[in-house]
Amino acid sequence: MAASPDDSPRPRVGLIYDERMCRHTTPDGEAHPECPERIRAIWKKLQSEGIPQRCVVLNAKKVEDKYLASVHTRNHIEFIKNISSKEFDSRRQRIASKLDSIYLNVGSSEAAYLAAGSVIEASEKVAKGDLNSVIALVRPPGHHAESNEAMGFCLFNNVAVAANYLLNEKPELGIKKILIVDWDVHHGNGTQKMFYKDPRVLFFSVHRFDFGCFYPSGDDGAYCMIGEGPGAGYNINIPWEHDQCSDTDYIAVWDHVLIPIAKEYNPDIILVSAGFDAAIDDPLGGCCVTPHGYSLLLQKLMQFAQGKIVMVLEGGYNLKSMSNSVLACAKVLLQEESVGSIHTATFKSAWRVIEAVRHELKGYWPVLDVELPLNSLITNSRPCPPEVIYSSSESDVENDEGATHTINFSEFAEHDVLLPLSKLKIDEDNHGKVIASDQVQEEESLSASEASHEAELVTSNEIVDGYITWRSLLSKVEVWYASYGSNMWMPRFLCYIEGGKVEGMSAPCCGSLDKSSPKDVIWKIVPHRLLFGRSHSRTWGAGGVAFLDPERSTSDRAYLCMYRITLEQFNDVLLQENSLHQENGMIKQMASPVLDLHILEYVAKNKSLPLKTLKDGWYSTVLYLETEDDLPILTLTCSASDVERFKSGELPASAPAKDYMKTLVNGLVEGKQLTMEEAVAYVNDAATRKL
Repeated sequence: MAASPDDSPRPRVGLIYDERMCRHTTPDGEAHPECPERIRAIWKKLQSEGIPQRCVVLNAKKVEDKYLASVHTRNHIEFIKNISSKEFDSRRQRIASKLDSIYLNVGSSEAAYLAAGSVIEASEKVAKGDLNSVIALVRPPGHHAESNEAMGFCLFNNVAVAANYLLNEKPELGIKKILIVDWDVHHGNGTQKMFYKDPRVLFFSVHRFDFGCFYPSGDDGAYCMIGEGPGAGYNINIPWEHDQCSDTDYIAVWDHVLIPIAKEYNPDIILVSAGFDAAIDDPLGGCCVTPHGYSLLLQKLMQFAQGKIVMVLEGGYNLKSMSNSVLACAKVLLQEESVGSIHTATFKSAWRVIEAVRHELKGYWPVLDVELPLNSLITNSRPCPPEVIYSSSESDVENDEGATHTINFSEFAEHDVLLPLSKLKIDEDNHGKVIASDQVQEEESLSASEASHEAELVTSNEIVDGYITWRSLLSKVEVWYASYGSNMWMPRFLCYIEGGKVEGMSAPCCGSLDKSSPKDVIWKIVPHRLLFGRSHSRTWGAGGVAFLDPERSTSDRAYLCMYRITLEQFNDVLLQENSLHQENGMIKQMASPVLDLHILEYVAKNKSLPLKTLKDGWYSTVLYLETEDDLPILTLTCSASDVERFKSGELPASAPAKDYMKTLVNGLVEGKQLTMEEAVAYVNDAATRKL
């Protein structure tokens, strides 16, 4: 007689937890989102439900240096190995403060080695068939760690180390294709870079992107980042445009992107970078995925690789929500019933992202080359959240947060434009709300001679002293904004004033609060070098973008299209050029402008000024190019140090993308500066000439 479902053997699910990983904590006892209680809370929840008794509990093991060396540099390995030793006691905190969102203490080295080693152990057990799947409750997390850099709470890239171990150290296990699914709310920048050219790893990351403004910021998480060389098509990014994404948004991505591709790819094993900071009530993520939602995502993955799944903990900072989500996933792996329901519709923006990703990848995965069902797009959609505020600084044209409330980075003031994860802490007396660390200083008044300006950003429904005053004042001051790039074409420039986008742009602009057209438009030639740098942009795709060498050169000339606008509008353009804006039709409000009259006076005196507020933006330097009709001519470009990096090859130099090139030529031709042939030759000369 056939066995009933209840008589079938229980899947052998492994579980790793080791209290030694809790020794990695803040050295001064300060509250921090990535704290030891994260894995303790999960373990206690699993124990209360009897999960360990139904699993195979594995011992944590330290990783060997030779396996770390497959993804990390020797210097980085030695740094993490020794940082907890006594010789670093006096300077450990100082070293950590110079890293991006990292703390270090006497337990950090051991925890990092245990985390990476445990994921190797788990992966090998599953690859061999000793276990069907494993849940690795490890910390510190790993997906932000790059080959030579610890960042975003991550010291070693645990999943990347394990993937390389299976592929390169254990060929006898027969693992030739690995699917890495990263559902952490932050983009897995480190993992992506380690496999960007490797078709043996299909890397899939779904994350908040906010047009390049959500941590880790920049354009690495854009959907156009699809891999390179033999790895082209094997890097898939799903970049959410805003917060509050929920179960339905994630399931739509699974059904219309990940699952079709996974069927074609047919992986031998699946490694899940399981961050639970997109979970409902998480203080850093701002999204709304429920425990049932996570269980459905995992259940859909179990149809592949014979259910060989290693689930590795990454982020997740609401202890209750995270613990319940891990419990729901554990029950799925044990093939036990998961209870829950889904009610919300999918964001219209999620469908937009899905369509963009499918279009980008259909040449590599023909299964995506079909239209999405129209009824899904129309009947299963809800509008974007009413307010979307971003919190970082990367150039627009390049782009190299409970049951009771939703947390958004915009809920607190920022000392600098980009508030890194390390500057956050959980206010446990305020129901888990994120607040700025004591290390974050309040905004101070600044004289022009200090050559920098700190812009405090506030939510758009908040009235602040001076808000009306500065905009009203600067709306009466006129300047010439001079463009040498795509803004030479007036329809493209008007996107920064009126909002919207032109053909070839991948994302619309929000426009200025003052949508008045320029008072005048004239052209000018200046003795500066036009150059093209970077390898891709969020707006235009693969290819370099235009910069003006800050230094004058009598042997060079560059065409400028100059627009007579207000200083208020110039500030709004400045924010959009560096992606410090809101996509939903409104510019982000500021308590003070980035470029005020005092700073303008300093720029006019010194001819250029790198704005500290925009230090991470690609157009962070304001150049003063004399006057016209007694009004200052201002343009935006990269820093002098970036020019040197272009020259040395540290930053790539490449020709513009086809659509970007077309926009540049349109500007020069319609502006009656050059013929079509002359314009193409002018741009090509600038793009190919040796720096």
